[in-house]
Amino acid sequence: MTVSITRPVGRHLGLTVLAVCLLSVAACQARGGSNPVSTMPAAQASSEWRALFDGRTLSGWQGHRTPGVLPGGWSVEDGTLVRSGAGGDLVTVEQFANFELEFEWMVTRGGNSGVFYRIDPDVEVTYMSAPEYQVLDDAVHRDGQSRLTSAGAAYGLYPSPTGHTRAVGEWNSARLVADGARVEHWLNGTQTAQYELWSPDWERRVKESKFSAWPAYGRARRGHIGVQDHGDRVAFRNMRIKVLP
Repeated sequence: MTVSITRPVGRHLGLTVLAVCLLSVAACQARGGSNPVSTMPAAQASSEWRALFDGRTLSGWQGHRTPGVLPGGWSVEDGTLVRSGAGGDLVTVEQFANFELEFEWMVTRGGNSGVFYRIDPDVEVTYMSAPEYQVLDDAVHRDGQSRLTSAGAAYGLYPSPTGHTRAVGEWNSARLVADGARVEHWLNGTQTAQYELWSPDWERRVKESKFSAWPAYGRARRGHIGVQDHGDRVAFRNMRIKVLP
């Protein structure tokens, strides 16, 4: 609707305009002035994606149970994190509870590796406590003969469907969600596993697996994230994480 003013601007209209301007200034100050008012919930404020690997250095990483010390065999090559020699698993300095993790991985022919989550720093070896997102050349490696140990599986416990890996030498995109007991594995846009930690089904599967020998397996509510040295060359890139409340 259009309103036409046909009489001169008088004192009352001038005061009205002034009042509107003052209100506008107050509103602007409330949004971004000296006394800002945040309307973003605290949970949302901490839910931004951030790099887990910066593409240039191994800052933020260390060896398992060797705080501040990097294992040999890991390096940065052309913006990628590469396992090219023996040294041991590489883990984050920081520990995480609930998160979404995205990364890309590439293996050589017959290559085997994995990504661990919620690693208990007190256990002797990472896999004694941490569930694993399997990274593998399904076509050649013997673990590819079972869906329980194929790429995208929750290693040894929950199988992944066939047909979702890319050819050796190509990058695969992966996503790992750990939100309380709920865990999801994704591979190249397809959900390959979904499970509930500590559920009756989980407990049964652990009891029937080799993990039953390790009481700490899958029990941690928070811990380090790690990439596995399984003796093969493997590369990771575009690793980023979003912390969940």
